[in-house]
Amino acid sequence: HVQLVESGGGSVQAGGSLRLSCAVTPRASTRYCMGWFRQAPGKEREGVATIDRSGTTSVADSVKGRFSISRDNARALVRLQMTSLKPEDTALYYCAAGEGECVPNPEVFSTWGKGTQVTV
Repeated sequence: HVQLVESGGGSVQAGGSLRLSCAVTPRASTRYCMGWFRQAPGKEREGVATIDRSGTTSVADSVKGRFSISRDNARALVRLQMTSLKPEDTALYYCAAGEGECVPNPEVFSTWGKGTQVTV
């Protein structure tokens, strides 16, 4: 049974940076496709970035060049580094794991964390 716990959210001024972390248990679950999603009030959940088993990443156009996703299998962590933050990045950020095709579509992810709030 995969469990995901996000951390690292907070309030930051525009132009600032934050690094989100997702702790994955059990450790072997880091082999899954992992993704970061976000949801702002009144908006649909949006895919931000994904990383597959081989380490290939995909980043949404809205955050390309500012956000990056990485995984640390030894520590069973998936991270989202966010730079040059904008007010429109304000949202609840979720970590997710899936075993299907590794694309930023919420429907292919079966396990979700509870989210961490980012306010810019």
